[in-house]
Amino acid sequence: MGLQRVQVVVDLPLFGAFTYLSHFPVSPGQRVAVPFGNRQLCGVVVTGIPPEGLPDSQLKQVEQVFDSLPPLSADFLALAEFAAAYYHFPLGQTLFTALPTALREARDITPPDERPYGLTDAGLAAMPAARQRARLALWQALGDGPLTQTQARQLTPQAGKILADWLAEGLVHRVEPDLQPLQLGPSPQLNADQQAALDALSSGPAGFQPWLLHGITGSGKTEVYLQRIARCLAQRQQVLVLVPEINLTPQLIERFIQRFPASSIAVQHSQLAEGERLRNWLDAWQGRADIIIGTRLSVFTPMPRLGMIVVDEEHDGSFKQQDGLRYHARDLAIWRAHRAGIPIVLGSATPSLETVANVEAGRYRQLKLSQRAHGAAKLPQVRLVDTRRAKLVEGLSEPVIKALAARLERQEMSLVFINRRGYAPVLACTDCGWTSGCPRCSTRLVLHLLERKLRCHHCGWEENVPHACPECGAPDIKPLGEGTQRLESALGRLFPTARILRIDRDTTQRKQAWDDIYRKVHAGEVDMLVGTQMLAKGHDFGTLSLVTVLNADGGLYSADYRASERLFAQLTQVAGRAGRADAPGEVLVQTQWQEHPLYQALVAHDFDGFAASLLQERRQAAFPPAVYQALLRADAAELASASAFLTQVRSQVQDMAAGVLISGPAPALMVRLANRERAQLVLESANRQALHRFLDQLPPLLDAQARQYGRGLRWSLDVDPQEM
Repeated sequence: MGLQRVQVVVDLPLFGAFTYLSHFPVSPGQRVAVPFGNRQLCGVVVTGIPPEGLPDSQLKQVEQVFDSLPPLSADFLALAEFAAAYYHFPLGQTLFTALPTALREARDITPPDERPYGLTDAGLAAMPAARQRARLALWQALGDGPLTQTQARQLTPQAGKILADWLAEGLVHRVEPDLQPLQLGPSPQLNADQQAALDALSSGPAGFQPWLLHGITGSGKTEVYLQRIARCLAQRQQVLVLVPEINLTPQLIERFIQRFPASSIAVQHSQLAEGERLRNWLDAWQGRADIIIGTRLSVFTPMPRLGMIVVDEEHDGSFKQQDGLRYHARDLAIWRAHRAGIPIVLGSATPSLETVANVEAGRYRQLKLSQRAHGAAKLPQVRLVDTRRAKLVEGLSEPVIKALAARLERQEMSLVFINRRGYAPVLACTDCGWTSGCPRCSTRLVLHLLERKLRCHHCGWEENVPHACPECGAPDIKPLGEGTQRLESALGRLFPTARILRIDRDTTQRKQAWDDIYRKVHAGEVDMLVGTQMLAKGHDFGTLSLVTVLNADGGLYSADYRASERLFAQLTQVAGRAGRADAPGEVLVQTQWQEHPLYQALVAHDFDGFAASLLQERRQAAFPPAVYQALLRADAAELASASAFLTQVRSQVQDMAAGVLISGPAPALMVRLANRERAQLVLESANRQALHRFLDQLPPLLDAQARQYGRGLRWSLDVDPQEM
């Protein structure tokens, strides 16, 4: 075959594809090794017509084709191309973001052959001699049925070499696995709401259909997912289940394994070892995995038999990537379902306002679960504790302390919720007013007393706790406010017999941490949980009957217009942990603003009313979802440089911005982060197409403008930003 011109993208911040010559036959989706500058890089061949005018003599050649794996599928390439176009990010970086680390490297990957070994007729007749103990033991085990390599190695460490020899001699062969019939574990009886939702999902129109499964906390949304998924598996379809946090996966996986014992379930999240992530990714791509459960990056996992997508806790901000390719996994999942012509189920007790608006507009269909799945369980009673004149003990009011004591006496579990980890949010000097600020960020260092460290929860800066004030030398420096460590210590003093378990980022870093937590909770070894928002998402803690919420008012003071939506969702979710079993649930929220509409809606469990009022406010103020937004951010060593860059950009593009309102530049809410100072322009339009036509023109102009500032300035575009 002669030379052919191919278009290749690489993992670099460069828009567009590069033209190479290839002696090898290649097709779109093929991984290749290409020279780039003085380096060799892994590239992916993409569709596109190579530009004319360049002679072959000026083109470099593809050095190697990695063909142990088939080319990436057209569906996978289409999803990456859409994400790159929608989020205005280089296609090469988008594609490589979506790939496991091993597939980003310029080397061939030979997937392990997982098929078991079985004896051939010749092998059955070739019994090893008695003195060959390892071979005899392996031969006898194979006589009972096929063995995987892992099972064989449990018999003898020499199994790999023996089986390779026997395979070459024709004594064993690789056995193609039989398709296992669907097996279902026990399932509970659905209540009327659940059954109606399942019937609607199962009898809905064929093809693409977004569904909102809006169920109160504890209403059994997962059970509806499971029974609908069973119908997909019965049709030999694959299912993708997205969850917002890694800590939700152990509990969810256990339920899936119990329900589908013969189905192959693979997990994808950032804490997996790279080899395990690659294996699971390949199993999904090659159709061996029936169900993929994973966090946001899993939305890119290729699945040739995909029949349904579930996005659990669809409102959760964790589905939005905040750096690099700033994609929203829920939105990409909806696009993917549309392209595949399959249903997608978005589940939440507190749907995002974007989803609520899509239901109102008729684009999504809504299913409601208005009662708890457990027959005796009811929504907890929510009470507001006025702290304006109350005397607090380590942040705890008298009603909260009494309620905790009563639950301890009744041997019921309690949860104390505060969305601050560490011992205290700041260390301060009572003489001169010094506070422990981060030298790299516009925020405070949090005191972690057990480690005797001051730590920034944004950039990771860490330093030892000073013995005296760094400003005036006074020894009287004190922690201000409460964090999870301080509450754990205070509760231990107030309730010396209580078994207290703290759950936050600091205590859940180990791989098996959540398994240990669930074991202790379900074994009745915990009286009180102390934790952050990690506890507000999807967990079922059985005997938990009391939830107390501290420092909730902080969420009312944010300058971000999404703050009240997030706070209501967070409080509703954490309140929903209470009263899921036979004991009635109670929620105590300490606040100085009892009359605030947010708290009144929380007491009444009135999500619909609160969401309607927020939507009305957003429409009046012209905020999303009433309009579409993008943020153009710039960061530099000094704020003046970032602001000057954005000012110049605004003056250059103002005439191009038909139908687009440009606001700013203005400093970011957190101006300084990791020694970089940040400013931003807000770009918004009532017409999504108009906004994207404008954004399409920006990258070349931004690159050219940024070069005037040298490497010290960086810019990024964030489409549909979730944080201002």
